[in-house]
Amino acid sequence: MDGAALPDVVVGLVAAPGAASDLARWLTGELGRRLAADHPEVAWDVRCVEDGLVQPPADDAEIVAAVRSRLLDEDWDLALCLTDLPLAANRRPVVAHASPVHGVAVLSLPALGAVALHRRALHTALGLVRALLGTGDVPDREQLGRRLRELATDPAESAEGVRFTARVLSGNLRLLLGMVRANRPWRLAVGLSRALTGAIAAGVFALVTADIWRLADAFGRPRLTAVAVGSVLAIAVTLVVGADLWERARNRRVRKQVVLFNVATATTVVIGVLALYAALFVLALAGALLLVPPSLFEDGLAHAVHLSDYVEVAWLTSSLATVGGALGAGLETDEAVRDAAYTYQPDRTAG
Repeated sequence: MDGAALPDVVVGLVAAPGAASDLARWLTGELGRRLAADHPEVAWDVRCVEDGLVQPPADDAEIVAAVRSRLLDEDWDLALCLTDLPLAANRRPVVAHASPVHGVAVLSLPALGAVALHRRALHTALGLVRALLGTGDVPDREQLGRRLRELATDPAESAEGVRFTARVLSGNLRLLLGMVRANRPWRLAVGLSRALTGAIAAGVFALVTADIWRLADAFGRPRLTAVAVGSVLAIAVTLVVGADLWERARNRRVRKQVVLFNVATATTVVIGVLALYAALFVLALAGALLLVPPSLFEDGLAHAVHLSDYVEVAWLTSSLATVGGALGAGLETDEAVRDAAYTYQPDRTAG
């Protein structure tokens, strides 16, 4: 295939003034050559800009947000930031963070050390590009090639928002799934202490209330399903809207980037909430079997009880607990929700 006909992936290097900017200018050419040699499926366009972005002290979430804004302004596909600020994860220093959902990675210059600086920076930058594509530690070359082509190919413009979104999703499904998987959505609830506390408190209260037993018995599966769906949507919407996780396109050029970001964000949050719901259901069922005596349960329902009755109680209890989690989620800070929803992948070694 003729090289000029290849779709191109634009990678922006944003560097703080000084040593980081000097390294970024060298890295621009080297990174472009290595990417082109390793992944010839697309044409690589690596661009370098000098921008301080944030004023210290600043954490990695602030840097990622600032780089994301620059990415949208410049219409890049991916962005790497070289900063002279130290990065940390769980109070441990790290070399870099990558956020596949944002398409942004941050590399800390101080963590690279003073020996073989250029080699370490190039090795880390190559790994960060793969991390942004959500390919995991040992990417499959064919899978990586497909995702690169999906990232580089822009769907035909359409005035119809729904039609345009459908084209973006159908043409970038593997890329989107890789972004969501790399974001580890099942860990969402663990990072939201107030939401988790609210869910557990609501679940305990519901589990020991006879009126809840009777409601679960009377509802039937269709209504229990509706309550479950409503509870999941309640906490998901609370998280997305409350923490302003939904991104708006600034112009038509960045519509694909914004669509992918919003769908990946919504999918991450929904999967995270479903994981929370599943955990609450298991705990509620175990709690009902252990803490609610059959005789007391029969008196409350006025009929003989079976395992299905315990399942229905656990079902409604977990739904109510999830609503309680939504109330708790409303008390979370925006920073806490973003940190939980966007799991930046730490890289502690630079090779």
